[in-house]
Amino acid sequence: MKFLGLTALALVLLSIEAVIVKSFGFDVTRIDVCVAIIVYAGLRGTTLEGAFTAFAVGYLLDVLTGRPTGLYPFLGVLVFLIARATAQLVDGRSRVAFAIFTAAATFGHALLAFLFTWLTSRSGEGRVLTLSGLPLQVLLASVVAFLLYPVLKRIEPGERPKPGLLQ
Repeated sequence: MKFLGLTALALVLLSIEAVIVKSFGFDVTRIDVCVAIIVYAGLRGTTLEGAFTAFAVGYLLDVLTGRPTGLYPFLGVLVFLIARATAQLVDGRSRVAFAIFTAAATFGHALLAFLFTWLTSRSGEGRVLTLSGLPLQVLLASVVAFLLYPVLKRIEPGERPKPGLLQ
């Protein structure tokens, strides 16, 4: 149930994000709502359900970018695994901590996307714009994560499971 709820929320938020980015003319940056959902799955979900959620959210992002390359499902699962491992050291159960955690994850996600695009792309167009909009993207993602936290908690109100290998 949580998997379906988070995936449906990602689809709705990606649709809203596309309209907002187009309306406000953000040519340089975007609002990265998907990373907030992936981080939440890493902090609060089980490993298997969170990995499926991260893959599905990354796949939706990949399809809605218009360039389905398989990069975003890979990065979604990678960010989930990093968030899951980091959750052992950092407590992300408050709104502010979740927003800061999401900002850091957004920064890493964007840098990895830039790196892998640079490694696999033949033309170098648009890379400078992507990095120049990174601070605004991180700021917008953290604000959205702060506002989205109560909605995410309503989808999955339980506490994070105890750490274990296959949980």
